[in-house]
Amino acid sequence: MKKGETAIGKLGESMYPDRAYIHREDGKVLIKHVIPFQTVEYVISKKRSSAAEGRVLRVVDKSPLETESEINVCPHSQSCGGCLYQEINYDNELKIKNGQLKQLILSAAKQNFIWEGIKKSPLSKAYRNKMEYSFGDEYKGGSLALGMHKRGSHYDIVNTDYCNIVNGDFNKILIFTRNFFASENTPYFHKNTRQGFLRHLVLRCASFTGELLIALITTDSFGEIKDPNLYDAEPELCKEGELLTEKWKEGLLALEQNGVLSGKIGGILQVLNNSYADAVIDQGSRLLYGKNYITETLLKLEFKISLFSFFQTNSKAAEILYSTAGEYIGDTKGKLVFDLYSGTGTIAQLLASYAEHVYGVEIVGEAVKAARENALRNKIHNCDFLEGDVLKVIDGLSNKPDIIVLDPPRDGIHPKILPKIGEYIRPPKIIYISCKPSSLARDLVELQKYGYRLERACGVDMFPNTPNVECIALIQRVKS
Repeated sequence: MKKGETAIGKLGESMYPDRAYIHREDGKVLIKHVIPFQTVEYVISKKRSSAAEGRVLRVVDKSPLETESEINVCPHSQSCGGCLYQEINYDNELKIKNGQLKQLILSAAKQNFIWEGIKKSPLSKAYRNKMEYSFGDEYKGGSLALGMHKRGSHYDIVNTDYCNIVNGDFNKILIFTRNFFASENTPYFHKNTRQGFLRHLVLRCASFTGELLIALITTDSFGEIKDPNLYDAEPELCKEGELLTEKWKEGLLALEQNGVLSGKIGGILQVLNNSYADAVIDQGSRLLYGKNYITETLLKLEFKISLFSFFQTNSKAAEILYSTAGEYIGDTKGKLVFDLYSGTGTIAQLLASYAEHVYGVEIVGEAVKAARENALRNKIHNCDFLEGDVLKVIDGLSNKPDIIVLDPPRDGIHPKILPKIGEYIRPPKIIYISCKPSSLARDLVELQKYGYRLERACGVDMFPNTPNVECIALIQRVKS
């Protein structure tokens, strides 16, 4: 087995949702972005002692699991690469995720626990309420493209006009925006030359209220941008760019007025970003129309969502997620709850009506501000939101909680926080909500060292058609 070698092989079963092994006489090869039992042509990209790593060149034969009718399959699935399970029937997808998730959690738990299966999303299509699209071209020197990065590429952009997991209005806004700027011969920002205007299109919608938030991310000019680290002033938009975005805004409003859109535009923004990083960064914004936020309802509470606020990308499945979390938490009457990584305070506010007091901790200042505003909007007064790094904030809290809710980023809990929770805070009950179950499995191993055990767990499918799934775990202290 040598690096650069190409071969054809059949994938086996796997506990991981987007990768599997090919077993050969000279060792095994881990392949990512595949479905179990596919036959693929691959190239060896890395050689390791435990297992080599390979990259898919093409799918030779589909997996027996891929039975979905072509009518229901996204036309971009093979090029975009975002939705690996497009060709799998949704019931089969749930079976796959259930088996993989259960096996993963079993591998980490030391004692028996109750596995409650996986709860399906109310919508398996058109469920995503936020998207970040990139401007570019589908090949070097090609016409303007707007969509997602091509699988395995940092440069090529796939026009995702008919993506079937996003809100239907997103596709219409994307097509209009690309055609508009293409007709105006507007240059996109080139990473190498650092010239160009168009960078990203960010769309958000409120699934229950129907509001839309639209943001165009641009540089401040059509020419080469200056190094943003060389000066402190915010970028100032050139006159040509200002006139162009005003014209784009009018076209969007015409879509709504002519009944093209199903939802109602709540706000249109332009965000300036002169950073060299290929990321959506706010270096100053202009409100072109309406408000800079939308309002969503969730379990009878209202939440203000700004462009950069964290909010679950599947609103209807989020109700299932949070209802399940509430069931796991149980009776909170008279109890103190810490909601670490609280985001815009969704969980904290859902618990506040029953708990004595809830503290939410979040490092993103904009999310904390939104959480406080949401609490006032919902007339909740026994909920405090603290801005800062969880690692530092929990050291300053004098009262020890009865319950801790953990809903961390994908990478899981910072390794220095787990000892603080296990040795110092020692809450009787922990509810762990994970968007990356392998991080939960890793952290569960550590928490068990401090006298905790897993009692119950289940999955909630927040991301149909993709390998991703959310997991909720009830972890209780069994040793003093």
